Amino acid sequence: MYSQVEHPAGGYKKLFETAEELSSPVTAHVTGRVPTWLRGSLLRCGPGLFEVGAEPFYHLFDGQALLHKFDFKEGHVTYHRRFVRTDAYVRAMTEKRIVITEFGTYAYPDPCKNIFSRFFTYFRGVEVTDNALVNVYPIGEDYYACTETNFITRINPETLETVKQVDLCKYVSVNGATAHPHIENDGTVYNIGNCFGKNFSLAYNIIRIPPLQEDKEDPINKSEVVVQFPCSNRFKPSYVHSFGLTENYIVFVETPVKINLFKFLSAWSLWGTNYMDCFESNETMGVWLHVAEKKKGRLLNIKYRTSAFNLFHHINTYEDNGFLIVDLCTWKGFEFVYNYLYLANLRANWDEVKRQAEKAPQPEARRYVLPLTIDKANMGKNLVTLPYTTATATLRSDETIWLEPEVIFSGPRHAFEFPQINYKKYCGKPYTYAYGLGLNHFVPDKLCKLNIKTKETWVWQEPDSYPSEPIFISHPDALEEDDGVVLSIVISPGVGPKPAYLLILSAKDMSEVARAEVEVNIPVTFHGMFKRA
Repeated sequence: MYSQVEHPAGGYKKLFETAEELSSPVTAHVTGRVPTWLRGSLLRCGPGLFEVGAEPFYHLFDGQALLHKFDFKEGHVTYHRRFVRTDAYVRAMTEKRIVITEFGTYAYPDPCKNIFSRFFTYFRGVEVTDNALVNVYPIGEDYYACTETNFITRINPETLETVKQVDLCKYVSVNGATAHPHIENDGTVYNIGNCFGKNFSLAYNIIRIPPLQEDKEDPINKSEVVVQFPCSNRFKPSYVHSFGLTENYIVFVETPVKINLFKFLSAWSLWGTNYMDCFESNETMGVWLHVAEKKKGRLLNIKYRTSAFNLFHHINTYEDNGFLIVDLCTWKGFEFVYNYLYLANLRANWDEVKRQAEKAPQPEARRYVLPLTIDKANMGKNLVTLPYTTATATLRSDETIWLEPEVIFSGPRHAFEFPQINYKKYCGKPYTYAYGLGLNHFVPDKLCKLNIKTKETWVWQEPDSYPSEPIFISHPDALEEDDGVVLSIVISPGVGPKPAYLLILSAKDMSEVARAEVEVNIPVTFHGMFKRA
């Protein structure tokens, strides 16, 4: 059971303090026993610089990218971190001001330039941030830090040095890409991004980057679009954060959280606004789910529809006897945008943050079931015949399939987000367990394990402690799905701050195995990966 604790906004704000990078790795103090089979590096991305000179960043998504690494070798742990040398970071450090507009922070023009030079600079093109603070993932033999624009940044996972910036627009037709690609066991990378076509026509392109071939050529050079999903609104694409992938299908969930393209293109020159100001809602459209055959790149001509929600993270998607099972972490309606994005405002009044958080709707983990074969003779009937779910799919007279979900996790004060599974063995396949952050009114203060089938939960929690996204690491000789450990960076910035530490839990019962403490402040991190040695 979850404990009922007061919302910890005051302490959580201390996580948003600028951190210095380290010149070399520091040794962590280990209590407990780190499994000797755990060898490799935990790589994490997040914001680490929250102001440049006298100019502050206003949003959690704006702090400049800091790359973190915990190394594991023979039971010992070291910690290292460095800022990613993106254009946004280097130019800010050089000019001692915020140069490129971020998600919630507008970059004011250089006061040394006159109005005419600024005018012509604008018409040479909008400068899009490359602040790679969201995630890190492999392409071929290389590793890239990323955000959600068309820029990814190659990094050295050993030294954390920045190697080079890569513009995906030069290789494939996308104007941005998510920070949550799918990586298949052979190294194939799938991702999705918005595409602005002729006459402002909008679509969502699935891109495929092949694994490294015998010729050793950079796989990015061989990127291709494998399928294009249509957009429900010609001028307003939906915000896309993740998507589903199985052995044979790609699932794209188009939500009513829209980006106003006219606002986006004019924001920097006409309004002095930022990315966040370009979001709006179209809840009347509900949610559209699109499915395509992965290998053939063919859209299924089936109109799946359901009521409005917003989506950050897919938990997993798999096939079962003619159905697609789509498990999601959903946020109720568009209200999440105002509440969640406001809560992430670093300059907000934290008493008001607490009030907003306490009245905000909490996310739910939901299961949707999509039938792949439709018989028009079953008009008005529930098409779902799987015995283990209460989710329904009903064929309507307008030939749409109306979906009602099964709620697999919900709570009035708590939510399950940042989900992770035994990805290597169970992504796109039937599975049992998911691990996630437990959010106490949007503030992560616990780690959770969820049995998707029985709804049983296991929880790790300590007072005044804020964990990060849990990363599941399977035992090399595992025979069971949950045979392994869960890793999370935990920060305790309350009164008399305790050291930050890397927490190692048993993936079976969420009991503590070990912790590796470091005597330095660690700011919040978003996503990351484990690179095996």
